[in-house]
Formats: sequence, structure tokens, C-alpha cells
Amino acid sequence: MGLFSSFSWKQEANLFLALDIGTEIVKALIFSVDNDQNHATVIGVGRTFQKAGNMQSGAVSDISGVIESSREAIRLAKEEAKVKKVEKSIIGIAGELVKGTTTTVHYERVNPEIRIGTPELKMIIQKVQEKAYERIKRQLAWETGQSDIEVKLINAAIVDVRIDGYHVANPVNFQGKDVSMSVFNAYAPMIHLGALQTIADELDLDLLSIAAEPYAVARSIEVEDMLDFSAIFIDIGGGTSDIAVIRNGGLEGTKMFALGGRAFTKRLAQEFHVSFETAEQMKIEYSLGRLSPEKTDQIRTIFADDCRVWLGGIELSLMEFAESDLLPSRIFLCGGGSALPGIREALLSEEWTKTLPFAKTPQVSYLQPSDIIRVTDKTGQLNNPQDITPIGLANLALLDHIEEEKMLSNILKKSMQAIDKN
Repeated sequence: MGLFSSFSWKQEANLFLALDIGTEIVKALIFSVDNDQNHATVIGVGRTFQKAGNMQSGAVSDISGVIESSREAIRLAKEEAKVKKVEKSIIGIAGELVKGTTTTVHYERVNPEIRIGTPELKMIIQKVQEKAYERIKRQLAWETGQSDIEVKLINAAIVDVRIDGYHVANPVNFQGKDVSMSVFNAYAPMIHLGALQTIADELDLDLLSIAAEPYAVARSIEVEDMLDFSAIFIDIGGGTSDIAVIRNGGLEGTKMFALGGRAFTKRLAQEFHVSFETAEQMKIEYSLGRLSPEKTDQIRTIFADDCRVWLGGIELSLMEFAESDLLPSRIFLCGGGSALPGIREALLSEEWTKTLPFAKTPQVSYLQPSDIIRVTDKTGQLNNPQDITPIGLANLALLDHIEEEKMLSNILKKSMQAIDKN
């Protein structure tokens, strides 16, 4: 099966693997899919710490090292799940050069009285995808100074379809003059994707999908009226902070920058002249409130400047989204780095909230595994915000299956394959 082939869901083979290859930790989840294929149950969890040098800014820098860590995490998950083999997998990808953006195309129909058919719909979606691809290529060329950087489309989702200003779920058989379509696309450099493909091959995994991690996190939340749901998701990992913005139920875009929990650990190691491992444990104890008041105050002071630098990265990342409309006031935090007390305090600071056009004073909360309703944890090991990304990957696998029979999703998938061949 190829890199982006569709899922093959069979009752006799309903075990799947979600692999979150983080800068600090590799997390492996083995989950089973129920008979109606609408819900997943996590039956095995494995975690392994990465060795120094395995990852850099969220991207693989030592393939052999990552294979070793991933193999151990998968072994632990299999042991708990009491299974010998799980081949089908979804793997998350992060890093500064993973780009996600929503592109909108407005199309004026020559004969508005004629009902929209599938061929016309295919043409409109193809126009959106071509425009998005060129836009991403230009953005990466500007950021890296390299005009020939190779990228691949890894995720796509239709955000909004409107005919003469009215929202429709499926435009087929509607009449109208003006059609607008918004599609979210996530791209990643071929060098990163190639590394993950090699890792999957060495682990004997059937790689069904590679997913941009902020995309997986943002799609993990479901509310009663998604068209009214707007929020900012911030996933703070070891090497990167990943941001996703949802407006009116649609994923507007994602941003990533290379500053995460590892930077705070390095600061402690420098200030206290201790090893990275000792500093990491000190950071964890600080986050859990287990240090003496004197040591807690000392670390809070040390981290104050780092939190301001991190907040500056969030501010710069959100400025692009602020150009078109007010920013959502609901902020959800997840990832291991979100446990640092100074992170939430920084996001609630008045000075920062006055800089960007928020709809109202931001409310900051933590995304919990229980918030992802389609995935149930049978192991009892997934109980805090740092576990959201692998759960989100498992949830995304389910959503892809649920949507694969829908006409728009099928057309979108074919347009992804067409771009992939060009």
C-alpha cells in the first residue's frame, strides 16, 4: 500500500497504531475499532524517551535513533495490548516547515440556472488545490530562501462551501451563480516525509497516513454546533509549539515555531549547572508544585523571560490570522510543555491580549483526553494534556474512514493524488 492510500477497514483486522514521534518522547497507541467503525478504544500505550540528537525542532535528524526509540515504544504498547502484530499505522509530523493553510476560490458560473454536477465540482476543487499548492510553495521559498524545495500534500479538508452566500454541505444539484469553496491543506517537505516512510518501512508498518499534528489536534474536538465553534489550539511539545486556528467550525490554518519545553529545560541546566536529565526532572517537579517555595520562586523568575520569548512566537504566529478577522477568544492548551505554570499565566497577561484583536478577553483551558469523544482509553494511562496528540491521531484515522464515502471527500482525495503526481 502506498503512502497516501485509503484505509482498508476489515473486521478481522481492526487493530491500528498511532505513532507520535516527539522531540522528547515517542508515544505509541494501539487502538481497536468497534464494529460500526465509529469509535476507537485504546488497548495499549507505549512511551520511550528519545536520545539526544534524534530530533531537531520537531523533525527527524537521526533516522536510526528514532527507529530504535519507536520500536521500543511499539513493543511496550503491544505488550500491554497483548497483541503480536499491528501493521496499519498513522504517524504524526511536526516541524517549522510543515505548513497548513485554508485557501478560498470564488467561481462565477456562466449558467446559474443549471444544477451543479460532479464534473463541475471536481473542476472547482482542482482550482482550489492548484492555488493552495502555489501559495505554499511561495511561502516556503520566502522563508527558506530556496525556490526548489519539494513539498507534498499530506492532509486536506473542505472547510466551507457557499452558493450565492449561503452555506451548503454538498453543492451537487444546487443552482446558483457564485460558488465559493474553502479547503484546508497541510504540506510537508519531502525530506521529512521520506524519513518517516523509511522509519515505517524499518518497523514493518503499513503507513496508511501521515498527518500534520496540529491538524489532528484541531479536528479532535466536536461540539453540538460546529458552525458556531471558534478556538485557538496550542500544542507545546519538546521542540516546537504548534498552533491551529478554527473559525466558525472550519480550520483556517496551522503554524509551528521551534520553541518548546526543551528550551526551558536547557535554561535550568545552564542556570543550575546540572545535566539535561536532572534539569528535566527539576522542571517536572516545578510544574507539579513539588519544590520548596524558595526553589519555586527562583525557577519562576528564571522562566519569566523564556515565557515572554515564547509568547512572542505565539503573537507572531497569530498575526497572520488576525489580518482577516477577530481572533477566537477560546484557547486550548495541550502537550507536555503546557504544564509549565508560566505558560498559562503568559497567555492571560493583559499586555499581550491588547496587542492582538481578540473578540473578547481570552479564556485559556487545557484540552483533556476525555474531550475527544470518539476515542476511549481502556488502559488508564492517558490522563493529561500531553497525551492529546497521539489520541488526536487515532481520532483522525476514524474521521478519515467516516468521511471516505462522502462525495466531496472522495473528490478531494483524488485531487490530492493528482497534485501528488505532478
